[in-house]
Amino acid sequence: MNILDYLIIATYLAGLLIMGFVFRKQVSSQDYFLANRQLGWKPLSLSIMATQLSAVSFISAPAFVGLREGGGLIWLSYELALPLAMLALLYFVLPTLYRAGVITVYDYLEKRFGRSSRLLISMVFQISRSFATAIMIYAISIILQSTLGLAFWQSVLIIGVITIIYSLQGGMKAVVYGDAIQMILIIAGALTCLAFGLYHIGGWSNFSALVDTQRLNTVNLSSYGFDGQGFGLLPMIFGGIVLYASYYGCDQSEAQRSLAARSLTDLKKIIITASFLRFPITLIYCTAGLIIGTLALTTPDFISQIPAEHPDWMMPIFMINYLPNGVLGLLLVAVLAAAMSSLSSAINSLSAVSVEDFSRITGKVLSSKNSLKVARYAGIFWGGVTLTLSFYAGDIAPTIIEAINKIGSVCFGPILATFILGICTSRINAQQVNTGLILGVLSNIYLWLYQPHIFWFWWNLSGFLCTLGLACMLNALSPKTSNTAFFTRPVKIMSAFNTTALVVWFGILLGGCLIFESLLL
Repeated sequence: MNILDYLIIATYLAGLLIMGFVFRKQVSSQDYFLANRQLGWKPLSLSIMATQLSAVSFISAPAFVGLREGGGLIWLSYELALPLAMLALLYFVLPTLYRAGVITVYDYLEKRFGRSSRLLISMVFQISRSFATAIMIYAISIILQSTLGLAFWQSVLIIGVITIIYSLQGGMKAVVYGDAIQMILIIAGALTCLAFGLYHIGGWSNFSALVDTQRLNTVNLSSYGFDGQGFGLLPMIFGGIVLYASYYGCDQSEAQRSLAARSLTDLKKIIITASFLRFPITLIYCTAGLIIGTLALTTPDFISQIPAEHPDWMMPIFMINYLPNGVLGLLLVAVLAAAMSSLSSAINSLSAVSVEDFSRITGKVLSSKNSLKVARYAGIFWGGVTLTLSFYAGDIAPTIIEAINKIGSVCFGPILATFILGICTSRINAQQVNTGLILGVLSNIYLWLYQPHIFWFWWNLSGFLCTLGLACMLNALSPKTSNTAFFTRPVKIMSAFNTTALVVWFGILLGGCLIFESLLL
């Protein structure tokens, strides 16, 4: 690191603060949380992808592919379910939530089931999202220690304080436009690492000769995920559909972007754009990880600097040792950008849920000015909570990216089932859905603690089916008090062409993984 790298980083951080103050004029909580639904679909699409493809993806996905024992390009199968999940969202969930005109997706559950369901599921969201965000901050803060030479607490404060300031001042506009910039930086950073890694290993021919061929497998057809082995095709697809549908449609940190769209047409464009662009970006991460991992495994000085139990250190060690000054500063900006993208999204969505919860519990109707003030106080509170938790976050999986997804898989299935029951049925009541939700989460916790041989991707599907099945069973056993039809029809915005395009894209991704593997082998 030299003065040029520090100057680049300081300029970027100053720019974020300035952007927050440029967008600071909001007049209501809807303006603060949804930007009055005046944002275009292009920046919203980038924002959705930036939140998901965060610093953890930039650092930990390459580590999984390049160094993690049992890892490799099998991570690409994680992406196969995305088009099918987005198709389910556009048919069953998001259009109805958007048409309802709510600020948070949990407001819809209160309209449908009552306050108890809303508060229960928002509590599940707040606990899981704040903890997952804390793990991400923990990981990135450790990385910044090795690159900037900072103490852990200094790294946490740099990431946290600046992000809190610009997201509180600018609200959703600052978050979305910040995410759009950060997404571009993240992709550029991954491509830069890929290029320099290929250069230092001696070109593609040398890489092909040195790479561990076991890491080239993209689809695992031999494991069903019940024998202690992970990343089999079936759990990745069926569990992945539930995971992605729940995350993009029922997790406020992602769904808030969809609710901020100008129209249902823009909403459809946002989701379809994310469906098509996410895989190519992930392919860049994975290819970079494969190249840099091969360089590390064949270079004793490189591999000796990476702790055996922390493969996530691969990327920052590579950046420090193999990137020239100036480029290193830009790459660190990309890491900071990715971390801040996730944190700003979490703060904005957590504060949105908290403000709405506050209004429901107290029964107070806040003025526009007071609601905006409470929103900012809530943002400060949740920023402090996530930063505090990051000091105590530990390892629960071989890589950070697995840890975060493992935490989410406990709750994603039951949460999605709750929304499906609310949108697609008319006779399920609050008591039935709440019971299903609680037991669905508890069943996944049981699998985590006592059935470690079941791959955690299955938790998404098992929690979904448990919640859905229990709620429907309780309804069937209860006295019938209504003659209305059991099922309702969600808002429809998908055409046959859109549906076919997403199904074909799923087929292309699956076939492409197999072709990509054969070309490398």
